[in-house]
Amino acid sequence: MPLDASPLNSLGLPKAPSDTRVVVAMSGGVDSSVVAAMLKEEGYDVVGVTLQLYDHGAALAKKGACCAGLDIHDARRVADEMGFPHYVLDYENIFREAVIDEFADSYLGGATPVPCIRCNERVKFKDLLQTARDLDADCMATGHYIQRKAGPGGAELHRAADSNRDQSYFLFSTTQEQLDFLRFPLGHLPSKDDTRRLAARYGLSVADKPDSQDICFVPNGDYASVIEKLRPGAAEPGDIVDPEGRVLGQHRGVIHYTIGQRRGLGIGGLSDPLYVVKLDVENRRVVVGPKEMLATRTIPVREINWLGDARLTSRAEWHLSVKVRSTRPPREAVLRPISETEAEVELLTPEEGVSAGQACVFYDPEGTRIFGGGWIWRGK
Repeated sequence: MPLDASPLNSLGLPKAPSDTRVVVAMSGGVDSSVVAAMLKEEGYDVVGVTLQLYDHGAALAKKGACCAGLDIHDARRVADEMGFPHYVLDYENIFREAVIDEFADSYLGGATPVPCIRCNERVKFKDLLQTARDLDADCMATGHYIQRKAGPGGAELHRAADSNRDQSYFLFSTTQEQLDFLRFPLGHLPSKDDTRRLAARYGLSVADKPDSQDICFVPNGDYASVIEKLRPGAAEPGDIVDPEGRVLGQHRGVIHYTIGQRRGLGIGGLSDPLYVVKLDVENRRVVVGPKEMLATRTIPVREINWLGDARLTSRAEWHLSVKVRSTRPPREAVLRPISETEAEVELLTPEEGVSAGQACVFYDPEGTRIFGGGWIWRGK
């Protein structure tokens, strides 16, 4: 008779916690600190790793950003408090090449990029995950609010229990191989208050630390100033025009504008409000029009990461829900594959302000599962 399988531990692995090495990606915030403390208390062999992603000196003066000066110090202090090893890895060059440069170039191209997704995809869940494997870890845990559940076809990605904290939009590009190795111990918690209560229970020094704000390398949300530093001369002035090309005013650089923007256009004396409906980078023009011009029904999507059980192209149509902005709820849509990595998405109800460079994330319309997603582009 076959021997009974070893019982699974809380991370779903057939080992005792003491025999299970877990690398915890520590940003220095309360979420990842609680994950590390929780796993340490449960008896796991915890190793904390923090990535230094951009200039250490400049970061010391900026509060509310992850992966920089003060936060590296906080992560190290939590490791000392809980008694597990902690390492800081210098990933500045990788981060610059894989995330910051593309962010700048995308903005210059008139898109609205989401660098946090690229950071997860190209740095944290790629290079850092490989480092965890090099450290002989059995898995890597993070403080993201998302759930990993066992399904009949393997590990599945599901929305967090707390819809207000759900980070699925930023994690759609997690591959199946990565998902098999990753763990998200906070995804089931009802609210962030529960995380802070755990931090207080563990006596963590970061228990009352504010949440990180903005993109980590963009101080105070001022995208344009960062891009001007990265790409000198990028903020060249030009015309603000209506859809027919009539000049309505002047702008101080296309990089200062995003699709759907209404405020700050500097156009007065008009009876109806105008919105940015197109960024014509080549001709340095910002095109404005009425709100109805922002409505979009058909969205071209590429670089798709598909997490369904069947191949994406196994059907001509998939009836799903999709999110085209992190702050908006999922909307009913039909996904029509063109290839394994490219598709057209038809929204059943038009959405305003859909912008190239944003993500289009696919959800189960009747459940919490995430079927991956792709990047919105302008099409051919």
